[in-house]
Formats: sequence, C-alpha cells, structure tokens
Amino acid sequence: MKQLWLTAKLDIVESMRARWFQIYTLVFGGIVALLFLFGLTESRVLGFIGLSRLLVTYIQLTMAILPIFVLITTVRSVAGDREAGVFEYLLSLPVSLAAWFWGKIVGRYIVVFLPVFLAMVAAVLWALVSGIEVPWGMFGYYTGLLAAMAACFLGLGMLISAVARSTDMAQGAAFLTWLTLLLFLDLILLGIMIQGKVAPEVAVGIALANPLQVFRTAALSLFDPQLIVLGPSAFVILDAFGVAGYKLFALAYPTALGLAAAGLGYRLFRRGDLP
Repeated sequence: MKQLWLTAKLDIVESMRARWFQIYTLVFGGIVALLFLFGLTESRVLGFIGLSRLLVTYIQLTMAILPIFVLITTVRSVAGDREAGVFEYLLSLPVSLAAWFWGKIVGRYIVVFLPVFLAMVAAVLWALVSGIEVPWGMFGYYTGLLAAMAACFLGLGMLISAVARSTDMAQGAAFLTWLTLLLFLDLILLGIMIQGKVAPEVAVGIALANPLQVFRTAALSLFDPQLIVLGPSAFVILDAFGVAGYKLFALAYPTALGLAAAGLGYRLFRRGDLP
C-alpha cells in the first residue's frame, strides 16, 4: 500500500505541473463562473430556479467535456511511459507492477475528479453567501454521478493505454472510443433499431450499455422523473428499474465498467512486453 500511495502522489504532482491539468481546471472553473455571470441562478427553466438551474446546465456541459478530457490524458499514462523508457527504471526499483499501475489510477482519479468537484463546491459556497437555496439532494447525486463518470472513463483510458503500443495509437483509440459512444446516443441508435425492427427491450438494453447514455438519462431523471422526453423508451426503463432503481444503476454500472476495464488493462499490462 505504501508503494501504491507513493506512486499516486508522484502522479498527482506530475499531473498538477502539466499544462493539460491547468487547462482542465480552467475549463470547469470557467464554466461555473460563466454560468453565474450569465445569471442562470436567477432564471427559471422547467420549474428549476437558482442553483438547481445552474447544476442542471453544469452537468450537461460536463458530460460533453469530461469523457474526452479523461480519455485523452489518461491514455498517455502507460503508453507514454513505455515510449519514454520509464519501465526500464521501474523494473530496477522495489515497486511492484500492481502498486505502480493501480497507484497511477488512484492518482489520476484524484486529479480528474477534484477540479470538477471543487467547481461545484465553489458554486454552492457562492450560493450560500448570496442567500440562494442549495438543493443538497441534487448536489449529492450529481457528485456521485460525476465520480462514477470519472471512474468509468479512467478505467477505459487505462485499458486503451495498456493495449496501445504507442502514444499516437493510444490517443487515436481514445478519440475513436469517445466518438463511437457519442454517435450511438438516442438518434442514431434508435434509427438503426427502427430499421432493423428490433424489440424495444433489446434497443433500450443496447442503449443503456453506453455509459454516456446512462449519464444523460440519469441527469434527465432529476428534473423529469417520468422521463417523458424519452418517449416510449421511458416505459421500458421505468418498468425494469423504477425511478430510484435507475438512479442507483446509473451510479453502479459505470463504476463497475470502469473497474472491470482497469482490471483487464492491468492483466494485459502485467502479461505484456513492458519494454
């Protein structure tokens, strides 16, 4: 465990010095600042007002930005160290492969999740100072949703990084993964299903295998518990999970997917040719 935490600490220090982390922090901090600047806390949409309105907008923007940021920066981890010859030094040090691999995951998770969370905390603090009511239930669930999203795409990124033999291949595979998940959201997927005359349960099941779709639907469920905007698909989802069950599924499934991908990545990394 000591080796794992030392590796995590080293990865955190290196990441905080990197330019991508500064841009990453500035993006999410800037989003909250701009939302306050444009007065979203004073507007009303679908019955949401104050900080609730800001959080709804923030989570939608985060779902578009966070996955690609996490994937692109994470895939450079193992692949970049392989190209830089770090493994040759690693094998000469008293650090196990498991401690190094999982230590990098822990360190990178803290780095990618902390700016997103702190931006939400800053919004809450500003709301408290300004006398705006804070929707603590929404804040807590969105925090869990962002934590699950970060874990999911971090695990996928480490898997891609362990498989790819070069940084360029890793970044290309990461972008292709994100693009594929993005393309198979509602419109394109439903069009394919309708043409193929697939049963609704199968179509919805395939859709919910996409973590981006799970995040999007879970975010919608907070201000539209009956998922009316999804049309007939909502009946299949609510019959299978219920409102509370789907919210739990949206937290558990992406986290499990990320951990499974990270575990597979570690097995491939351990069995592969490190140099």
